[in-house]
Amino acid sequence: MMNDDYTPMEFVVHVLQHFFGRTADEATQIMLNVHQRGVGICGIYSFEIAETKASKTMEYARQKEHPLQLQLEKE
Repeated sequence: MMNDDYTPMEFVVHVLQHFFGRTADEATQIMLNVHQRGVGICGIYSFEIAETKASKTMEYARQKEHPLQLQLEKE
């Protein structure tokens, strides 16, 4: 996940809980890490699952008019 200056922190926590199955505390920690470092890891998944989660998350963000970006990286 990449930081931007427009997507609300609360929205990021929400998508981490909804699309990545994170608890509120985990989602908050990931969001803060992304905010402070510019990027952060949402999770480690097989390529197909990661691609689906990223796609659905970004589609949802666009529906809510947020520029949230996710990037897949090979571990």
